[in-house]
Amino acid sequence: MPLDLHQPVAAQLRTVAAEVVMPRYRNLAADEISEKAADDFVTIADKESELRLAEGLSAILPEAGIIGEEACAADPSILDRAGEGLNWIIDPIDGTGNFAAGKPPFGIMVALADGGIILAGWILDPLSGRLCHAVLGDGSFIDGERVQARESGAALPVAALAVYFMTPEERAEVQRRAQTSFTLVDIPRCAAEQYPRLVLGQNDVSIFARTLPWDHAAGTLFLNEAGGCCQRLDGSPYRVGDLRRGLLGASSPRLWDLAAETLLR
Repeated sequence: MPLDLHQPVAAQLRTVAAEVVMPRYRNLAADEISEKAADDFVTIADKESELRLAEGLSAILPEAGIIGEEACAADPSILDRAGEGLNWIIDPIDGTGNFAAGKPPFGIMVALADGGIILAGWILDPLSGRLCHAVLGDGSFIDGERVQARESGAALPVAALAVYFMTPEERAEVQRRAQTSFTLVDIPRCAAEQYPRLVLGQNDVSIFARTLPWDHAAGTLFLNEAGGCCQRLDGSPYRVGDLRRGLLGASSPRLWDLAAETLLR
């Protein structure tokens, strides 16, 4: 990855946040919000943000393809090449349901992957301006300062379990197993917020059923490079283009092992 990639990408995210996303926050007309599927929203801001990000990122690294959430919604075949070659992975607004309701959290997420391996990732909170980024083999950073993942230190590890894409049977089993071993807290319904919570000692464990690349490429790299652990349920690495379900993240390898043993086996 070019050494000078971080600053132009960060600048692009901040520009799109300021010029596209935030002007639409709490300023959406009813006809500017629609459902792609049940409880899966898209707004005019998502579409405009993705177009601007795709244009800007293509100018920064023209040889990379574009795998964007809204482009894939319009043409699902685009996702078939997500694990092939060099690609930008774009989530123009993560947490669209929150954004559309006029409440936090929501974020912009971008990753760069080559052959399915995530090389770099960026997560911007447009409200606070917090920018998380990570580079493969070079660590994780928040607003330019290196960060190490830390456990919450709670008597029972704090778990935020995204079970809404599980079957009712899977959901009931995971929740049953979790009740006596974890302190359960509400999920933010926003991966751009959930991954920083795991790094910053606010949450210890999170489980995800749906693992689309725009939701998880940047976050898994950020958590792993910070010294946490994010892997498939069988312990294999998360790779862009692998469309299996299930992903488990934890603030430390120790807690990943505990959660896997408690929740999955």
